[in-house]
Amino acid sequence: MEERPPTPDLPKYLREPLEKQSPERLETVAAYASDLAEWKRGQREAELEQRRAEEEVDEEELEELSERDISTDPEDYSDVPGGAYITVKTTKKTNDANYRYYYWQWREGDSWKNEYIAPVNPRE
Repeated sequence: MEERPPTPDLPKYLREPLEKQSPERLETVAAYASDLAEWKRGQREAELEQRRAEEEVDEEELEELSERDISTDPEDYSDVPGGAYITVKTTKKTNDANYRYYYWQWREGDSWKNEYIAPVNPRE
């Protein structure tokens, strides 16, 4: 008799109902889970592309950073993965000024990560 497969690290409310299903139903669930995972990855990628299109700095701003001797290559930063892009974030607004900074931004799992680069206005 074949040995039972190892129990996956799933919550009990998911695992126990699966254990009660027929082999045919489990194959249907497995196919659906695989299709659903692929769809969710596509949704995540579309969200990333949309957010990047909305927030990524333009060529003129990249050129300005380069003129200030600030690298726009993620490989020059130890904590920034390939695929990261540069965006501008406003961290504080006062009556006198907006505090705007360049950041690397990328997706890591289900969350967004940022890495500081420099102020938009070098005098800040």
